[in-house]
Amino acid sequence: MEVKTLQIPEMDAYARYSEVELRRVNEPEPGWFLAESVHVIRRAMEAGFVPLSFLMEPKQAAGEAKELIDRFPEIPLYIAEPEILKQLTGYPMMRGVLSLMQRKKPPSPLSVVKDKRRVAVLEEVTNPTNVGAIFRSAAALNVDALLLTPGCADPLYRRALRVSMGTVFQIPWTYLEGPVYPWQEKMVPFLKEQGFFTAAMALTPNALSIEDEVLEKQEKLALFLGCEGYGLSQETLEQTDVAVKIPMQPGVDSLNVAAASAVAFWELRKK
Repeated sequence: MEVKTLQIPEMDAYARYSEVELRRVNEPEPGWFLAESVHVIRRAMEAGFVPLSFLMEPKQAAGEAKELIDRFPEIPLYIAEPEILKQLTGYPMMRGVLSLMQRKKPPSPLSVVKDKRRVAVLEEVTNPTNVGAIFRSAAALNVDALLLTPGCADPLYRRALRVSMGTVFQIPWTYLEGPVYPWQEKMVPFLKEQGFFTAAMALTPNALSIEDEVLEKQEKLALFLGCEGYGLSQETLEQTDVAVKIPMQPGVDSLNVAAASAVAFWELRKK
């Protein structure tokens, strides 16, 4: 179907629903999300996510995205010129391909960490760019799984997906939430019960260097990363086994959480 205007019902999910509305559209069942670029959409499909429709430029439909269309010929395909798609973002969409996709029910925390050696825990990391960057570093540097507290930015939000280059579909992850795992009380104890040594990234006076041999000796390690402004909660700091930091030059307080994660993951990949 050729789209001449976004002011039609078929474009509601692309043009008028917020990402929160997309996420909740089928409650209590999983909702939808938008994936951008052939690369990200392909990775989502490989991870078992099902497209509900496509929206793309004509050149993409006849070119790189044709393989996606051919795999799902039964779903709606909407074709729009670049000037129409520009209205979605305010600037030209360089990738020129969007897909509305069906979410899946998130796995349980226990199933995500089972048999894993290196786990990263994100506590209230609210910036989608940071979440996407952390996922990309985790996938590249041998982190086995990620756990997120409920206040974290959704890894399936469009910006997080774009920054992650679709690596959110390559690494197991889920949220620490619900009656079984109320994160404020049971997040750290839960991981300890699974045999993880727990380390909190924090600039506390007693923090060990990320290079410390204490970390090197751990068969199973869970690394906690806090929110952009305030870091980890006091409760988390009190419950974890150790605090760790990245040694830095005098006069520099800290790294952005995404940058800190990459440095830490690189160091821990050698253990």
